[in-house]
Amino acid sequence: MMNLLDLLKGRATVRRYSERDVDASLLNRLLEAAARTQTMGNLQLYSVVVTRDAERKRALAPAHFNQPMVTDAPVVLTICADFNRTTRWCEERKAKPGYGNFLSFLNASTDALLFTQTFSCLAEEEGLGLCFLGTTIYQPLAIINALHLPRLVMPVATLTVGWPAEEPALSDRLPVSSFVHEETYSDYSRDEIDRFYAEKESLPENKHFVEINQKETLAQIFTDIRYTKKDNEAMSKGLFEALRHQGFIEE
Repeated sequence: MMNLLDLLKGRATVRRYSERDVDASLLNRLLEAAARTQTMGNLQLYSVVVTRDAERKRALAPAHFNQPMVTDAPVVLTICADFNRTTRWCEERKAKPGYGNFLSFLNASTDALLFTQTFSCLAEEEGLGLCFLGTTIYQPLAIINALHLPRLVMPVATLTVGWPAEEPALSDRLPVSSFVHEETYSDYSRDEIDRFYAEKESLPENKHFVEINQKETLAQIFTDIRYTKKDNEAMSKGLFEALRHQGFIEE
């Protein structure tokens, strides 16, 4: 079996899956093992909703912009920041919880994302393919409604899981020198930005992307098309509405 370091160096996002099912015993074993990951105060401030039913996957799909892997994957995992369970425990044990606030959401979402990453490593080590859906926080209320999430439970990550039906190419990564700072943060000079992004900007597929979208630079693809100010502001508003709805931001 490949060691974890080599596995991570060769990891790629899998969006196409075979018809082979993901056995429940295997999935449960991976979920149990992932629970050994780091957690704030040993509270395990996360919950995982496992979706296998085709109709329920179709109900989730619009929240993820109908990306085909949501309905095609045998399993969809929605990982949630969860202070509901801890709150219920406190209430049943004569303790007065105070977790309806933004700090508690940050703590629970950190727990949930740590769990997500640990599970991803374990699943890929077993040969499973995964796709992490960043769309989870774009339209959270749709997911909340589809999964019947109660107060103090907020979706923060989604993984589509299955046996790969493709061998996707590796995506590019910035050099380690671009994100590691010794002792204190050193801001970037223009020369450093040129050097760190040179390889990404020179890739034929990225040059083609710039050309067909009639842009001058690759950076404009991100600011003008993929992650625009208008969209970011609109989705930020929706995110805060969802956090208020779930009790993490007081009225």
